Amino acid sequence: MREIILIKLGELVLKGLNRKSFEASLVRNIRHRISRFGNFDIRVSQSTITISPKGDEDLDEVAEKIGKIFGIAAFSRACVAEKKMESILSACGEYLSGDLNRVKTFKVESKRSDKSFPLKSPEISAEVGAYIMENFPHLTVDVHNPDLVVMVEVRDFGAYLHGSSLPGAGGIPVGTGGKAALLISGGIDSPVAGWCMAKRGVELVPVHFASPPYTSERAEQKVVDLLTKVSDYSGRMILRVVPFAHIQEEIMAKCPEELFTIIMRRFMMRISERIAVDNGCEALITGESLGQVASQTMRAIACTEAAVDMPVFRPLIGMDKTEIIAISRKIDTFEISIQPFEDCCTVFTPKHPRTKPNLHFVEQAEQKLDTDALIEECVSQVKLVKIGYYHSPA
Repeated sequence: MREIILIKLGELVLKGLNRKSFEASLVRNIRHRISRFGNFDIRVSQSTITISPKGDEDLDEVAEKIGKIFGIAAFSRACVAEKKMESILSACGEYLSGDLNRVKTFKVESKRSDKSFPLKSPEISAEVGAYIMENFPHLTVDVHNPDLVVMVEVRDFGAYLHGSSLPGAGGIPVGTGGKAALLISGGIDSPVAGWCMAKRGVELVPVHFASPPYTSERAEQKVVDLLTKVSDYSGRMILRVVPFAHIQEEIMAKCPEELFTIIMRRFMMRISERIAVDNGCEALITGESLGQVASQTMRAIACTEAAVDMPVFRPLIGMDKTEIIAISRKIDTFEISIQPFEDCCTVFTPKHPRTKPNLHFVEQAEQKLDTDALIEECVSQVKLVKIGYYHSPA
């Protein structure tokens, strides 16, 4: 019996004339993410993507990956039968016997995309339902709230049978929404912000600011571990690690203490914009949430954003911490984020940061710094770290 994975598309079906390009991007993403598990035939037909193993590939690991690829609304493992009722009934009894023996109620839903098939959808459902009742007498039909939905799909290339579908990651395929630089710390918020934007099709170019010897190698590894979790959804990426200690020391020595955080973040934005431009990005992404800390008030955010010309996306801006933590648990980054390794922002936090900074005074304070030289120094020393790369085709 041949087993495949059926993938249902979500909002991609609404893309009109652009739909084929979205589907092509999704197929490329799927192909890359599952290529290390074997050889597969991937086909798009009638708003469904089918993944068929070319050999005896294990679909368990493939199904786990599929559930984390943006652009997929739902998916299911299914068996393929000939487009004959006797074959469909036989496959149903064999392939779904385990599921049918575990439940008490069921219903059958059928879809007949191939209109040349002699029975209509209600007739298919009636025959399959009668077969199940006869061969699994402990079961009763519940059309409103069944324990199991048995799906029969008669399509161009065969009849597919499966149980209830599993939810996909939703969103749209990564790469269809452009590229953006993600400012990522070791905290809870920024990995979630990256995940949110990847869900809207954005390819991530992560940028992390490290301050050795004030921060440790473990703090940097923490960021790598966080991005590895995000890459399960967003796909592979290359982290840019920026040495930031010298800039922080210069700010500390020459600028008012209460403006230190704002000026530091303005430098981060400028450096990230430079990296973003060099890598074909069209925006920056931050994990800011309005009012969460002193540097995330309206006035502080305005001062920070004034340092760059690029659009800045803040997907968490209206979320509270409980909502952000819920997503971090969902994507498995929370436990990593709370590891006690300080990042460059926490080790240089002033005692009394200005919550309502005046842009004019901030720019005046920055005049004591050789901004261009400091940025150039940082950019020239950026370290690259590959995230989510495997020995597989591009």
